[in-house]
Amino acid sequence: MTTKYSPPPAGTADAEAPAAPPARGPAGLAGLARALVRRRTPVFLVIAALSLAAALFGAGAADDLSSGGYTASGSESARAERILTERFGAGSPNVVLLASGDRPADDAAAAGAGRELTRRIGSLDGVGYATSYWTSGDPALRSEDGRSALILVRLSGDESEATHRAGELSEELTGEQGPFTVTATGRAVINDALERQSAEDLTKAELIGAPLTLIILLVAFGSLVASLLPLLVGVVSVVCTLAVLRLLAGFTDVSLFAMNVTTALGFGLAVDYSLFVVTRYREELERGRDVLEAVTESLRTAGRTVLFSALTVVLSLAALLVFPMMFLRSLAYAGIAVVSLAALTSLVILPPVLAVIGRRIDRLDVFGRWRRKPSAGDAPRGLWHALATGVMRRPVATGGAVAVLLIALALPFGHARFGLTDDRILPQGAPAQAAAEAIRTDFAGAGTDPVTVVLPDLPRDGREARLTAYLAELSRTEGTVRVDGPLGSWAKGERVAPAGPASAAFADAEGVWLSVVADVGPNSAAGERHTERVRAVAPPAEALVGGEAAALIDTKEALGDRIPYAAAIIALSMLVLLFLFTGSLVVPLQALVLNTLSLTASFGAMVYVFQDGHLKWLVGDFITTGQLEVTVPVLMFCVAFGLSMDYTVFLLSRIREEYLATGDNTRAVVFGIDHTGRLITAAALVVATVLGALATSELSLLKLLGAGLALAVLVDATLVRGILVPAVMKVCGRANWWAPEPLRRLHARIGLRDD
Repeated sequence: MTTKYSPPPAGTADAEAPAAPPARGPAGLAGLARALVRRRTPVFLVIAALSLAAALFGAGAADDLSSGGYTASGSESARAERILTERFGAGSPNVVLLASGDRPADDAAAAGAGRELTRRIGSLDGVGYATSYWTSGDPALRSEDGRSALILVRLSGDESEATHRAGELSEELTGEQGPFTVTATGRAVINDALERQSAEDLTKAELIGAPLTLIILLVAFGSLVASLLPLLVGVVSVVCTLAVLRLLAGFTDVSLFAMNVTTALGFGLAVDYSLFVVTRYREELERGRDVLEAVTESLRTAGRTVLFSALTVVLSLAALLVFPMMFLRSLAYAGIAVVSLAALTSLVILPPVLAVIGRRIDRLDVFGRWRRKPSAGDAPRGLWHALATGVMRRPVATGGAVAVLLIALALPFGHARFGLTDDRILPQGAPAQAAAEAIRTDFAGAGTDPVTVVLPDLPRDGREARLTAYLAELSRTEGTVRVDGPLGSWAKGERVAPAGPASAAFADAEGVWLSVVADVGPNSAAGERHTERVRAVAPPAEALVGGEAAALIDTKEALGDRIPYAAAIIALSMLVLLFLFTGSLVVPLQALVLNTLSLTASFGAMVYVFQDGHLKWLVGDFITTGQLEVTVPVLMFCVAFGLSMDYTVFLLSRIREEYLATGDNTRAVVFGIDHTGRLITAAALVVATVLGALATSELSLLKLLGAGLALAVLVDATLVRGILVPAVMKVCGRANWWAPEPLRRLHARIGLRDD
């Protein structure tokens, strides 16, 4: 009977190690494979029916997704926004119309047309209020050249309802309106433009990613038949992903970007997992097994790795659930479902399909006799073998050089600056972006994004006396242009305009709200400082300060508070899982450190390219804002860390398999890298291609996510897996597999083992 080597504790002689019984796989996966093969006809029918149902149900998923969700729910700014909407039907305008004409805005005919247009807009369904230069007389709503004016509109309803209505109003109100040419911008209009553009970009990314993936698979497999199998699983996974997204949207808000990110992630991982299983199936056939045995052994070994790998990605994505931002939480929900679905489809579809194809898996070999076909048991001994062997000879020099390189690439992240998305996420020259840029240039202090101050409990008795001092102090705050409220408008400590009819909208029986207009943009460091000064002014009652700048401050604070919890979830779950997988404490610690290091290059690149604007041509043109969207680094870390762990598990499974058989650490590491290097590279290229296709988007946020994740995956699969991992494992030697005796006994009882 063939025996395998059982690694002794560090410091024990190899000769003293007891023999272990032959490895046997989990009966569950082996039994599942046999059951799927025996009942392949009904399995095919069920899969086809479910895929068709998922395609029909998921076809309308895009219509149910939500825009926005980048700010912290439950924060002071979010509470202020909710009270403004629910009690006052007011708040910052979410639609801003720029009306330009040949005549000055003060011309009698233009003024009459402007008042009529404002009145008509205010009477439309879904409009909470509409005010303009012509109805308010506010000179800040007139351009410097006097030929353009603004109409500020607040739509009622939640963010999704406002976005939908903004799209309808934009079509109705933009263009020629009497003597004016009208263009639209504002948060709701921008969100509508994002929804439309992201749908177009998704189609483009799929058209780019699918054929490139087939080419990569052809190079990896040689056989067209073998290459089409992962694509088949990937397509089924994407179809089911759309159904999952629509189902989730029925229970919770789901970000519109979940459509782009999770379909790419689901397709990439489904192809990856299928690649692992199909590769192992071909190996088993080459070893002389019959078709049923090869299918069963493939699911027992590679299938087990697929399940474990999917679990690591799921746990990394679960860390996003600790953050109180809809954008991150919805991507966590969708990502967890999609990754689980990718693993499930790979394990359910492939066994019956492989059984039907049998030994014809290598049919239609596009490389013919030039493709090397190793005999059973023949080690690949290709480029990855040579690389691993070379690294093992000089582990400190090679590993140290790569570590220094990655740290150097991370240095730009040291001056990262963060903000929230605004119109500049859209392509330059898009109607909503062009209108917003014109307003920034020509309408200083227009109040399109004011700081809002809500005093929800300020009784009418003594209200005026209490407010007067507060308004005067707010208006003297550095950076404040004026303060509008129920007592009129104030500037520099003085009332500059008396209360008028519009002032009634600033108050109800219980409280009031104020609009603080600043001379700085809200999505900037100066805007944050101005909001902090507003919050520092002592109010006459409880005050909630909102607006874009306040939302940015609150979101940064919420992220900073929750990041330690997310990091703890990832670190502890990975340590536990890898310990159960390997029985070692050293290997899990190595994986955590090296996987974190593998992300450094992408984080530095985010700042260097997308914040500082260098090498923009690599990803196509976009508007450089000098900052990154504040939630993106967190999202990228969790997704990329999960993908890194995915490849870590696959590599460690082969290293551990050889180490259990031989007890030779050096041989096991070289064997593992030699036998997985090509496969991990192909898998990483697939994921990088699918995610990198997002970089073709016209939206800078998707460009950032796609390029950053693709770079992180490629760095991890090459520099980290090919050089850093063997270097570190060589330096550690037999200590790689060390654990205290109590933990070794625990692993013997509950560890994830093949025997």
